[in-house]
Amino acid sequence: MTEGPAFCGGRMVEERWKTVAIVDDDTAVLESFQFMLEMAGFPVAAYRSAKAFLRDAGMSPRCLIVDLNMPCMTGLELAARLRAEGNAVPVLLVSSSPSPASIARALEIGLSGIMEKPLREDEVTAFIRSCGPGPDRSAISPPGTGRR
Repeated sequence: MTEGPAFCGGRMVEERWKTVAIVDDDTAVLESFQFMLEMAGFPVAAYRSAKAFLRDAGMSPRCLIVDLNMPCMTGLELAARLRAEGNAVPVLLVSSSPSPASIARALEIGLSGIMEKPLREDEVTAFIRSCGPGPDRSAISPPGTGRR
C-alpha cells in the first residue's frame, strides 16, 4: 500500500475520473475495501489519510468513500473542506458508530450517504453506481443473481 493513489492496469491518467477514492487510516480496512471494490471492477485510489488525498491535487474521483474517525482530519472535516472549495464529488461517510451529531453534520454538509461498518458490498457498489457510469459487470454477473 502506498501513500498515494493505486494504479489500475497502467491506465491511471485516462481512468482517474472513473476512480473510486477511499480514505481510511486503518490499513487492514483500507486494503480489504480496496480489494472488494477492485474485484467488483472499479478502479480504486486508496489513501491512509485525508491529507494524503488532498496532496493528490489531480484526483477528481467518481466518488469518495471516507472514514469518519481519523487522526489529524476526520472524514467530516475532509468533506467540509471539499464543499467549501466548491468540490461536489459524491461522498459516502462510513463509521463503525455514527452519532446523531455526525449524521446531522453530514446532512448539513450535503454528503451523499452514510453507512455503518461493517459495510455490505451490494450497498457500497449500489452507491458507487449511483455516482455515474462505471464498469459493465453484465458479462460477469448473470441476470437474476442480485448483482449489477
